[in-house]
Order: sequence, then structure tokens, then C-alpha cells
Amino acid sequence: QVQLVESGGGLVQAGGSLSLSCTASGQAFSRLCMGWFRQYPGKERELVAAITRDSTSEYYTDSVKGRFTISRDDAKNTVYLQMNSLKPDDTAVYTCAGGKLPDHYTYWGQGTQVTVSS
Repeated sequence: QVQLVESGGGLVQAGGSLSLSCTASGQAFSRLCMGWFRQYPGKERELVAAITRDSTSEYYTDSVKGRFTISRDDAKNTVYLQMNSLKPDDTAVYTCAGGKLPDHYTYWGQGTQVTVSS
């Protein structure tokens, strides 16, 4: 089993930055593909960014390209999401997820609220 715990959410003004962290315990973190999802009220969860086990490949949804950066530190069992140039439309609950295969996430964090004020 893997437990994922996010931190770093909060309130920021438009144009500002936030850094989210997700720390894993349990199964070997380095063997997991990791992703960050976000969910708007009443909407389905969407994949925002993802990174492969060996960090050789990253994915970003179009709306965050050039603004968000996903990275991982396997020595710290942590995946990060650096969010710059934040917009009110980025306001959502952000959740990290992990799985042995890309797009097959089996472990989920509890989520952290990000609110961007205009």
C-alpha cells in the first residue's frame, strides 16, 4: 500500500505562484508514475500534469503548459507541482496520484485546495 499526503495549497492572487508537494510512504516511490489532478466543483477530475518513473517524460494539459512544472525527488519520496502565473481558473482541489503504469493510478492523496483570487 502507498499513502500519499499533499501539502502546499492555499490562497494566492492572480499572477502569483504556489508549490504543491506530495509525499509517499509505503511501497517504493521510485517505481510509481505520478500525476497531479484537479477537480472543479461539480466537474470530473482532470489530469493536470504527470511524470514517469524515471522522469524521462512529462505531460501537461494544454491550459497549464508553460506555467506549471512537475518534478520528483525519489530520495525524498516526493513529487512536486510548481504553479506559476496562476489564474482564477486554476482554482480547484488538487490531488496527487500514483500508479505502476501511466494513466493507471491506484493510489490517491486526500487533496489540497488551491484558490486564486482575481
